[in-house]
Amino acid sequence: MQIRNSVLVTRNSTYMKQCYFTENHIKYIDHKDVDILKKFLNPHARMVSRKKTGVTAKSQRNLATAVKRARFMGLLPFVSR
Repeated sequence: MQIRNSVLVTRNSTYMKQCYFTENHIKYIDHKDVDILKKFLNPHARMVSRKKTGVTAKSQRNLATAVKRARFMGLLPFVSR
């Protein structure tokens, strides 16, 4: 255990997150599947970063495209309060 910048750091504190889409064998991220898309949005309806979600770069790009399409069609809000 080590204290660095007043944050407690242990050996097992970091681990690699698995990509949700590769883990569940999802090849195409559908813009009409709003329930899955909402998992990757924060309460203000903004996309959550790859660092926090653990998705791959390719999946993040496809996810961003799907969210944009869903917003344009009115399935997802642009802004939420």
